[in-house]
Amino acid sequence: MNVDLTVNLSSLKMRNPLMLASGVLGNTGAILRRVAEAGAGAVVTKSIGVKPKKGYLNPTIVEVDCGFINAMGLPNPGVSEFIEELKIAKKSGVPVIASVFGSTEKEYAEVAYRMEEAGADAIELNLSCPHAGGLIQFSQDPKRTFDVVRAVKSAVKIPVFAKLTAEVTSIVEIGKAAERAGVDGVTAINTLRGMVIDIEVARPILSNKFGGLSGRAIKPIAIRCVYELYRELSIPIIGVGGILDFRDVVEFMMAGASAVQIGSAIAIKDLNIFREITVDLKRFMEEKGYKCLKDIIGLAHEEG
Repeated sequence: MNVDLTVNLSSLKMRNPLMLASGVLGNTGAILRRVAEAGAGAVVTKSIGVKPKKGYLNPTIVEVDCGFINAMGLPNPGVSEFIEELKIAKKSGVPVIASVFGSTEKEYAEVAYRMEEAGADAIELNLSCPHAGGLIQFSQDPKRTFDVVRAVKSAVKIPVFAKLTAEVTSIVEIGKAAERAGVDGVTAINTLRGMVIDIEVARPILSNKFGGLSGRAIKPIAIRCVYELYRELSIPIIGVGGILDFRDVVEFMMAGASAVQIGSAIAIKDLNIFREITVDLKRFMEEKGYKCLKDIIGLAHEEG
C-alpha cells in the first residue's frame, strides 16, 4: 500500500511531519542544511532577536532523569547577522521556519519582517522560553499573546505559529487568544522550568540556577496539551516534547498534532533519527491500513 507522509501546514508543504525543534542545531545555515539532508521535513532556526545576545555563562545544560535542563539564555547573533545564515539554510529545499523573540510586540514584528524579507517560509514566535528574561510572560497572559500575534501578523504575509507553554492555568485560553489574533497554528509545548542542585557543594548546577526541562520527562504533559488544544481550536497544532521514536509521533498525531518537532532526541540518537522515524512511521501505517496522516490526526478523540 502506498502511504502518503506529506503534510500541508498552512501554506507550507512538507515531505514528512518531522521538524527540527528550535534551539537544537539551528544556529547556522550549514547545520540547518545538514538536518534537512538527514531527512527532516522542515527546520526551525534558533530563536533570533533584534540585537546580538551572549546568553548565560557555563554551565548551561545538565542531563537529568529522562531529559535535559538547559539555560542558554537565548544566545544569538541578532537578526542582521543571521540573515546570511537563513539564506544558506534556504538551499536545503525544505521549509525554513524562523524562530523569533523580542521584549515588545514591536521587536517581534521587526525581526519577523526581516526574516520574511530574507526568505523565511514561516515564523515561529518564541513566547514561552522559561529562563530568558521573562519571555514566558508573553504566553501566560492572553492579552499579551494576542498583541504579539496581531503585531506580527500585521507585519508579515507568511504563516505564523505561536509556541506555547504548559505553565499556565489553561493552555486552551492562550491558544484561543492566539487564534483570535489570526495565528496560523500553535506549537505545544516549550520546555518547563526546572533546576538541579549539586549536593556536594550545595549549589544549583546551572549558572542561571533555573533552566528549561526537555526530553522524555515532559512528553505526557505535551500530549495532554495537544489533546486539549485540538478539542478547542480550529488551527493546526505542532507537537513537541520528548519524541524519541515513531510511536511518540503517532501518539502526538492521534492527540491532534498535524506535525511534530524533534530536539533532545538528537543528542541521544544523532541526526539519523529523522530517517529512522520516517521509515518506521511508514511501516506502522502500512501495517494498520492508514493511507495518509489525516487518517490518524485526532484519532484519539473519536468515541466508540
